Amino acid sequence: MTSTFQGIEIGKKSVVAHQQAIGITGHNLSNMNTEGYSRQRVEFSAFEPIYFPGLEREETAGQIGQGVVIGRIGRLRDELLDQQIVRTASSEGYWNARDPYVQQLEQVYHEVGDTSVRGRLDQFWNAWQELANNPADTPPRIAVIERGKTLTDSIVKRFQSLKGLQDRTDQDIVATVKRVNDLSSEIAGLNREIQKIQAQGDNPNDLMDRRDLLVDTLSSLIDITVDRRDPDEFMVHTAGIILVQGNIGRQFTLERRPGDDAYSRVMWSETEQEMKFRDGSLAALFELRDVTIENEILSLDTLAMNLMDLVNEVHRGAYGLNGVTGEDFFVQRPYVNNINGNYDRSGDGEYDSSYVFRINGTNRLAPNDLSGLEGTITLPGAGGERVEVSYYPTDTVNDIVARINNSGAEVTARFNREGMLQLKGTPAADLENPDFVIRHVEDSGYFLQGYAGVLLGRGPEGAYDWGGPDAVNALAGGANEYAVAPTAHPAGWIEINPVLLKDNSAVAAGFGENGRAANPGNGEAAIAIANIRYAPVMVGKLRTFDDYFADAAARIGELGQQANEQRETLNLTMKALKEYRQSVAGVNMDEELSDLIRYQHGYNAAARFITVVNSMLDTLINRMGV
Repeated sequence: MTSTFQGIEIGKKSVVAHQQAIGITGHNLSNMNTEGYSRQRVEFSAFEPIYFPGLEREETAGQIGQGVVIGRIGRLRDELLDQQIVRTASSEGYWNARDPYVQQLEQVYHEVGDTSVRGRLDQFWNAWQELANNPADTPPRIAVIERGKTLTDSIVKRFQSLKGLQDRTDQDIVATVKRVNDLSSEIAGLNREIQKIQAQGDNPNDLMDRRDLLVDTLSSLIDITVDRRDPDEFMVHTAGIILVQGNIGRQFTLERRPGDDAYSRVMWSETEQEMKFRDGSLAALFELRDVTIENEILSLDTLAMNLMDLVNEVHRGAYGLNGVTGEDFFVQRPYVNNINGNYDRSGDGEYDSSYVFRINGTNRLAPNDLSGLEGTITLPGAGGERVEVSYYPTDTVNDIVARINNSGAEVTARFNREGMLQLKGTPAADLENPDFVIRHVEDSGYFLQGYAGVLLGRGPEGAYDWGGPDAVNALAGGANEYAVAPTAHPAGWIEINPVLLKDNSAVAAGFGENGRAANPGNGEAAIAIANIRYAPVMVGKLRTFDDYFADAAARIGELGQQANEQRETLNLTMKALKEYRQSVAGVNMDEELSDLIRYQHGYNAAARFITVVNSMLDTLINRMGV
């Protein structure tokens, strides 16, 4: 038979259940402005009845209910939507990190009029033109030196700005990796606590909200995927590895990469493998530092290196007003001190490489003449690959030179002032290779050997290859027909020759004849330097200096527009996704107040029920006589 006090127990369960429901509603309202909070809902369920169908129940007509209990407190969350937000957050993080740096990059190039590098380069050329008109005067020489100083100062200043921007991205990389490691540890710690609570049959809703918030933050830093299939082992994957596995949070380490800059690279702590991320702010920072800004620095280095080399080439062969020749206009800083360009790359005390920047042919060429030759020129390409350039009897010399420049090889070709073929190294795409170093020149035919006078032999046996000492022995010219590679980042150290600063009469303006100094009225050298302005000098892959500045302006403008548009698009997409998630998981005040009233009425009804049962018991116990 049922208990006399069963009604009290049923009422108590109802009071407790509705009181807890009111508490959950208050918890929701209190956290309506808490980031990452998901509203929680109470699920009422009937308590287990006294009699089950398998038991004898002779004195009852059926199961007897025992009131209500809270069966579950769940949180409202759409896991498919969460996965979409995680994917989008990585792309949003990428462009949010990239856009401010691209804006700063635009500011570096945002120079006005005569104060810009281009404006000061124009002034430099104009000064040489003025010297060509008045080669016997001192004031034009002073103007050339002063214009040269302002030009070099502008180039160095731009280099320092770019380098500073690159250094800041490296610092951000270090800070971001530390943040990723911290998040990995925090998520693993939350997994540990969540597993303990779930093992007791409870739902740790607030802890899971905190974990999801950390996952959202992590997804903006690196590209991740979340695996929830195993409720006991929540996992986070990135770049082909498992970053978080249950209560294990793995870490990344930072290691300085080899080279002159020695910036940080991210290593997987378990295997010492270098990590490559596809998305997120960390991927953006790496691309900014190692590609975008690095390319701008190398482009500026190319400008500075070619400017120095071309001006020095003319100036060195001309005479100053003091009758002196052989002076460079710009300071040259070779990477190696060995005259043959020999260098100990492995650090074992023995020469094992040749660092040569420029190679000149020994024969004058007519650009429009047919070569009448057939063969294949092999040159170094990006990533250690070899680039093959074929030529045929019907090709003009110009055709072959253009084909070399359009081949993608890390070597450019041009005609020097005397009409001889000139090969130059360009910045290397692979960080393992030095910049401005010609690594390989080979010809299966006779164009580079007998025709242009670059190589002594043909085929692999006659090739020039930097992978050994004294590689210059394969060149047809003597010591004057090649130049060793410069110290890294010439844009950072370009300056006027101190000899010219002390004595402006050493500024050369004319060419001598038959070993005699130039006539004071000879301005041919000054004209030749001024004409470099428009000549197809091959500044890297670009034909002229004007092409360089036009390309830089277009490139930076495109980078800025792309970054701004992508950031705005992804911000709008993420806003829409978060608003939709808020509509599902966010706290709605009107709905919560409605529930609060409903639970209050339920609580009042339970209390009234207890009062009624209490009155019945009072009648039964105190008012029934013997």
